[in-house]
Amino acid sequence: MPNVTRRPSNSVNDRPGRLKILLRRGKRRLRPIAWAAFGLAVVLFGYGLIHSGAPGSWFASVRARLAAVAALGGMRVTDVVIEGRANTPEPLLRAAIGVSRGDPILGFSVSDARQRIETLTWVEHATVERRLPGTIVVKLDERRPFAVWQYQGKFALIDRDGQLVANQDVSLFHHLPLVVGAGAPQRAAALLDALAAHPALQARVIAAVRVGERRWNLRLNTGTDVLLPEGHEVAALDRLTQLQQDHALLDRPLQVVDLRLPDRLVVRPRPDARTDASATPPARNPT
Repeated sequence: MPNVTRRPSNSVNDRPGRLKILLRRGKRRLRPIAWAAFGLAVVLFGYGLIHSGAPGSWFASVRARLAAVAALGGMRVTDVVIEGRANTPEPLLRAAIGVSRGDPILGFSVSDARQRIETLTWVEHATVERRLPGTIVVKLDERRPFAVWQYQGKFALIDRDGQLVANQDVSLFHHLPLVVGAGAPQRAAALLDALAAHPALQARVIAAVRVGERRWNLRLNTGTDVLLPEGHEVAALDRLTQLQQDHALLDRPLQVVDLRLPDRLVVRPRPDARTDASATPPARNPT
């Protein structure tokens, strides 16, 4: 008999077998993807439990239980590291962090702690990190004291933006310039920068007084008050420096130097000032 080559059957009965093979191959290929997706979902869910959940919410309740279970496994706070603290009172900072050694580390909310820390007046910005298994790291960016502000008989430290920094231990910063009056903190930086460009004049100033929240007076160490024009402080300081160089104006016994008018200079002597002529007693005629 002649050899007969049979071709693979294309009958309907063969199709289910092929389909099963394809499904098996598809399952094998999808299995790693499915496990990866499942692992990602678990990680995201755990992250949500740790980092979210307002007090009393379902997330907060589950997070507390998760933290308790982790604590039983040894995941407790063993150390709190603080970086960048120079002036922030440590007791206030510790209270704001709100965690102690031995507390469950997963029950500690880094976002809540950061918000509490940033309410402290010395702190401009804070970063709080949880480093497993047991370390909390707090990094501070503190406000820099720029001047001392006197208002209604009280003293406080302010930063360059005019924000209140502290109202305690102000005497430790006596080397900072003094600004006085309502509205002084918000306008101090521009004036103090202008004074810094005139170091000889700056050395004589003991206080800058804000008048009517519009302009400045400078109180000098000789008791002289220099009245500056509103909005033209730089030009007035340039003018005053030139008058001092040419005429030693500030070495005279003056009560007021008025620079508010650009085309004239008004000065007022001190009431107790005496000229040499008036201080010399009159000569008596011989008898």
